[in-house]
Amino acid sequence: MSRIATLVDDTVDLMQRKIAAEDSKRGFAIDPYFYRSHIVYEQELTSLVFKSWIYAAHISEIPNPGDFVQLEIGEDALIIVRDKQNNIHALFNICRHRGARVCEEQQGNATSFVCPYHAWTYNTDGTLRAARHMQVLDGFNIADYPLRKARLAIFEGMIFVNCDQDAADPLPAFQKAGAQIGAYSLGNAKIADQRTYQIEANWKFCLENYLECYHCGNAHRTYAKMHTLQDLYCNVKGQVEAMQARAPEVTGVPGIEAEHIKIYDDADSFGACVSASRYGLYEGFQTGSEDGQPVAPLMGKMKGYDGGTGDFQFGPLTFMLNYPDHCVLYRFIPRGLTSCDIKLVWFVDANAEEGVDYDVDRLTALWHNTTLEDEFIIKRNSAGANSRFFTPGPYHPEFEETLQKFVRWYLKNLANAL
Repeated sequence: MSRIATLVDDTVDLMQRKIAAEDSKRGFAIDPYFYRSHIVYEQELTSLVFKSWIYAAHISEIPNPGDFVQLEIGEDALIIVRDKQNNIHALFNICRHRGARVCEEQQGNATSFVCPYHAWTYNTDGTLRAARHMQVLDGFNIADYPLRKARLAIFEGMIFVNCDQDAADPLPAFQKAGAQIGAYSLGNAKIADQRTYQIEANWKFCLENYLECYHCGNAHRTYAKMHTLQDLYCNVKGQVEAMQARAPEVTGVPGIEAEHIKIYDDADSFGACVSASRYGLYEGFQTGSEDGQPVAPLMGKMKGYDGGTGDFQFGPLTFMLNYPDHCVLYRFIPRGLTSCDIKLVWFVDANAEEGVDYDVDRLTALWHNTTLEDEFIIKRNSAGANSRFFTPGPYHPEFEETLQKFVRWYLKNLANAL
C-alpha cells in the first residue's frame, strides 16, 4: 500500500472548512486534503458509497442454489447468494454473535455458512439455523439473529446492491436506458473473463480518471486511434451524427442511439445514476479490439456494426462500454484510504464458444492494456497531487465536464452529511 503523510491535526471541523472553501474554487481540481484525510474517507463510505447502488455480480455467476460470490467494499464484505428457493440475497459477511466472517471463499457453492469461531450456522437465505449451546440463555431465539442483508436489485442480468435500507428502488431510473442497454441482452450473456486491478491510490483518483478523456490522446494511443471520444466534439460531430443516424437500421435496434443522462445531482434518486449515449469509432474500426476488428459474435439483438459504441453508467461507480460484439463493465470500489479495486468484466453472447467464436486474450487486450496504462498515470497523479506543494489547476470545460458533475455531487453530499 502506498504511503502518504498523515494529517495529525485532522478534524471534522477542518473537513467542514475545506468543503466550504471549495465553493470559491468552482472549475478547479479539489484540494489534496480530500485524498489524504482519514476522516473524509470514513465519511465517504458512510454517506456516499454505502448509500449508492453498486454492481455486485452477474446472474450467470450464481446459477444454482447455494452458489455465491463475495463483494468487498472498504473493510466490509457481502455474500451474494442464491438460496434453496432460487431467491438471491446480499448478506453481510458478519456473524451475529461476535462479528467473525462466516465465509472465506470468494466464490463457490454452500449449503450453509458456518462461523469458524463459535460455529453459529446460517442458511443460504441468511436465517440462523443453529447457535451452539445458546439454549442456556433465557429468551434466546434463533429467529432474532439472521445475517443482516443489503438491498438488492437485478437489472439486465446485473445484480446491484445498496447497504442503505431506505434507498429508493433504482429500477425505474435504470429502465429509462432500457432500449439502449437491452440491445445487448445482458441477461442472457455470459462472462468471458473478469479481472480485478488493485490500484495503490485513493479511489477518487481512479474514478476521476475514468470520468474524463482529456488524457486519452496522450496516455491511450491504441484507444485514441479508434474512439472519437478522445477528440473535441466539434472535430468529430459530423462523423458521430452520421453513425447515430444509421445506428437503428444497421443494428436493428430502434432507439439505440438515444441519449439519456441523469447522473449525480440529476439522478432520479440518491446513488441511482443512469446514463446512456452512443459515440463513434473512426472510419475503418468496428469494435473495441486492438485492431478494431470483430472479436466475437454479435451480441443479443445486434444485427450489424454501425461504427459506434454504447457508453453507460449505472450508479456512481459502475460503467459499461458496449460494442456490437462484446461489452466491458468497469466498477470502482474503495478498499482503503490509498487503495482502490478496479474490476473489469468482459461479456459475450451466451451462445459464443471460447476457442471457437472468440479468443480471450484478443477479446480483453484493448481494455486490459488501457487499464494498465491508467494504473501508471493514476499512481503518478496520486504521488504528485498528495504533495504539500500541489496547487490545483482548472478543469477542461468539455473533456472534464462529467468529472466536474461528480465533484459537485461529492462535495454537496459530504456537506449535507455533516
